[in-house]
Amino acid sequence: MLKKLMLAVVALVATMNFALAQVDVNKADAAALDSVNGIGPAKSKAILEERKKGEFKDWNDFEQRVKGVGEKNALKLSAAGLVVNGKAREGAPAAGAAAKPKAAAK
Repeated sequence: MLKKLMLAVVALVATMNFALAQVDVNKADAAALDSVNGIGPAKSKAILEERKKGEFKDWNDFEQRVKGVGEKNALKLSAAGLVVNGKAREGAPAAGAAAKPKAAAK
């Protein structure tokens, strides 16, 4: 009984860590980008197209190069777990703190 309980706790913790994982815009594929709340197929395609021209240097570079991503949207994406070169957007809450899980497709 205790082993089953411990296994359930470990599985829950592992799932929570996966859900709050950060996604680096310079390393992620389309599926990983799509997993970030606020990024859909069109936005991930735009990000990947811009990344072909060169990696994003910082959040400012990302905001300028990707159409539809301004300061407000960047703060939301950062709060949802998106990072640029391993760094969250300055002024954004910690990843997962304000992020809501992406709704499951029906």
